[in-house]
Amino acid sequence: MSASPESPEAVARAFADAINRQSPDELAAMMTEDHLFIDALDNRVQGREAMRAAWRGYYRLVPDYTITVEEAYGVGDVVVMLGTAQGTTNGGWWQTPAAWRAEIRGSQIGAWRVYADNEPIRKLLANQPK
Repeated sequence: MSASPESPEAVARAFADAINRQSPDELAAMMTEDHLFIDALDNRVQGREAMRAAWRGYYRLVPDYTITVEEAYGVGDVVVMLGTAQGTTNGGWWQTPAAWRAEIRGSQIGAWRVYADNEPIRKLLANQPK
């Protein structure tokens, strides 16, 4: 069964597609003004504009960052997606299993939480020339 254009799952998948296009402006347009981002280490960034800047910085660090969504499950306005995250940084490619939890408000993302093992990218960053 496919998701309708405005279903919570469709909104979450569209956000994942925007991540893969590496477009901070497109991502910001899909966020609520008070958007909350929580990374795998429980670091939090609050607000659309703060996250636009954060995505710009992340794409400088990992310019080919993409996520692959293999499964999605939703209950009400919450969608959980399972898959992998991957990209290149410091000359090395990495990939790790990941999950994302999206809280949908209307047709926007109110909160986006990432669950992933960051060790592969941390190892590459540790080898960065000083």
